[in-house]
Amino acid sequence: MYKNLKVIAFDADDTLWVNEPYFREAEHEFAQLLASFETENKINQELLKVELRNLELYGYGVKGFVLSMMESALELSNNSITPNEVGKILEIGKAMLKKPIELLNGVEEVLKTLSPKYRLIVATKGDLLDQERKLEKSGLLSYFDHIEVLSEKKQVNYKRLIDFLDVKPSEFLMIGNSLKSDILPLVALNSNAIHVPYHTTWAHEEVKRSDLVNKNYKTVNNLTEILDFL
Repeated sequence: MYKNLKVIAFDADDTLWVNEPYFREAEHEFAQLLASFETENKINQELLKVELRNLELYGYGVKGFVLSMMESALELSNNSITPNEVGKILEIGKAMLKKPIELLNGVEEVLKTLSPKYRLIVATKGDLLDQERKLEKSGLLSYFDHIEVLSEKKQVNYKRLIDFLDVKPSEFLMIGNSLKSDILPLVALNSNAIHVPYHTTWAHEEVKRSDLVNKNYKTVNNLTEILDFL
């Protein structure tokens, strides 16, 4: 199935290393901070609404998340949060940016095995500075020929990337944990995709079961299983 591959692209967050659980922890801390105004469930719902509303302005990543927390706090408190509480929100964000990089099981084994055979790249979303920091701290940079931090992961973005790499869609394979961002856009391009599910998924990345009917992609239980196909 993958005989003509030239480039293999890896998503970064929750494919190479842990990321989404840190956002869930931050949401919990944020909800505790605002517990006098609303329930945790309601706070989480309102924060998600603000995040989605702000994606076009801030994009993805911790910094946009912090700005959305600030906006949500003002809305939920009717503009009554204190400077001390603002400071605590900023500290939640700074703590997220300082988190250690925890590689997922099998990542280095997979990259070490594949790098002599294929051109490996990272194709990820998020804040450029933060993703560069995580890649540097991960110790994985030497395995990759190219790093692409995308503002969005839609069909048009992947088409542009594949054209830039000067390969055909059939010669490109994307590996990631998000069906919405890492799999379906590649299927639409008649390219290749392998889904590696992660136990925590942001609500914005969830898809309907009907969106997956008759879609041609593989799913594996963990990253090392992709070596059975490559």
